[in-house]
Amino acid sequence: MTAITINDQEYREFCRFLEAQCGIVLGDSKQYLVRSRLTPLISRFSLTSLSELLQLVISGRNRELRVASIDAMTTNETLWFRDTYPYTVLADKILPELAATKRPIKIWSAASSSGQEPYSIAMTALEMQARRPGVLTSMVQITATDISQTMLDACRLGAYDNLALSRGLSPERRRQFFEDNGDGRMRVNDKVKRMVNFRPQNLKDSYALLGKFDVIFCRNVLIYFSPEMKAKVLNQMAMSLNPGGYLLLGASESLTGLSDKFEMIRCNPGIIYKLK
Repeated sequence: MTAITINDQEYREFCRFLEAQCGIVLGDSKQYLVRSRLTPLISRFSLTSLSELLQLVISGRNRELRVASIDAMTTNETLWFRDTYPYTVLADKILPELAATKRPIKIWSAASSSGQEPYSIAMTALEMQARRPGVLTSMVQITATDISQTMLDACRLGAYDNLALSRGLSPERRRQFFEDNGDGRMRVNDKVKRMVNFRPQNLKDSYALLGKFDVIFCRNVLIYFSPEMKAKVLNQMAMSLNPGGYLLLGASESLTGLSDKFEMIRCNPGIIYKLK
């Protein structure tokens, strides 16, 4: 019988490890989350208990297990066109404003998870080009990053089952932007896929090699970080934006007390931030 219990000391040690590796703060009483995310790895790595798994991860004696554990703890389900308003604001305000510069528009999806956000951004740009021909003549280039290599590999394939496709994707968009993958799933078509480049990135590290952006989507990411880590990420993102660039956060996130480098803009609905 495989043991899937976790004691307080093991939990605290794993929390310190996770925060040191990727900035995520689990907080108190999230043992259930660690158990649910890591238990499948016990049999995969032929271990006898969750305790043994945690000891190997924290000690660093098994690199493959360590990577798999971080993958498991940082993978989050997401939706197509999540919250709707960021994509409405992107199409109605941000993209027309940036298109007037006549230069390539560069957008960063800073935690791409399973790919719905960057692909939703690409679809938004394509829909705007079709709806307002002649306005968006600039190339839109989307860089999507995640800490999980497993997720990035899945994103590049861009194939989704019916359950994933039902989460926020209209039938019209499914018909327009997807094709049959031949295995019961639908795959993002090449027109959408060509707009997105997936790259590994730990938000704790430097962003310098990513270049500069006009828009950064960093939605529903900061909620997992400590205040100090949030401030660091926001300041680094400010340095990664071109003058007047935009930052979009999750609906429950704000910059209050964390950064003074942005101006808040109310868009009705929703709030976005512009680099001062």
